[in-house]
Amino acid sequence: MTLPPPPPTARPALRVRHFCKRYDDFLAVDGLDFDVTPGEILGLVGPNGAGKTTTLRSIVGVLPIQEGVVEVDGHDLVQDEVAAKRALAWVPEDPQPFETLTVAEHLEFTARLYRREDWHAEAERLLERFELVEKRDALGGELSRGMRQKLAFCNAWLSRPKVVLMDEPLSGLDPRGIRSAKQAIRELAAEGVAVILSSHLLELIEALAHRILILDRGRRVFLGTLAEARATLSPDANSSLEEIFLAATGERREASAEPEPEGGAWS
Repeated sequence: MTLPPPPPTARPALRVRHFCKRYDDFLAVDGLDFDVTPGEILGLVGPNGAGKTTTLRSIVGVLPIQEGVVEVDGHDLVQDEVAAKRALAWVPEDPQPFETLTVAEHLEFTARLYRREDWHAEAERLLERFELVEKRDALGGELSRGMRQKLAFCNAWLSRPKVVLMDEPLSGLDPRGIRSAKQAIRELAAEGVAVILSSHLLELIEALAHRILILDRGRRVFLGTLAEARATLSPDANSSLEEIFLAATGERREASAEPEPEGGAWS
């Protein structure tokens, strides 16, 4: 079951208002509004093509903001880009580290980029936490899929962000790595960091998220707790997130005659 929400705060760690994203004539995200508070884990779910990855990539600055407002720790992503990005960390679905930097050099690069001081001890703890101690001298180009994911976690945690965005963060991890990552995400939120967790693994979202944001065809179809989703989207008080997800998105797709966008750019 989802966790109870953290205590409310005066200012959201992340604020998104009237966000839209177009690819030529296709509207990938349509007027999206949501907040994430410090210490909250927001589960972002939706079918393929719903606009999840487009939204995340826009918030972290990989894609430009076309319409709307994104504020990170009170800083406008367009008007105050450096301050906003300094408060952000990003764990993509398939991290691609620098091929010619070692694991240890990646952490040093991150510490310098985010102007961290006295970071060495924390870096050592992260290498141990994510089982990378024996890989400290391995080059980025030598790392397996799972090791690249663990390095992305280390870099994100080391930056001391206010907001962390994660897109399928457990991809490539073995069962032991999955268990460790889930606990690390819980602890990160407990320290007051706002987390957006996007995944098709609905059991993961159900286990970790305080609230759930469901997107379909670029639009928000639900935002709230699992209990609220059961009350509004499902007649069964014990419905799983999978059943709620299908109820929220299935009928809309069956009723729509619009074709699906091709490719993965709008996922």
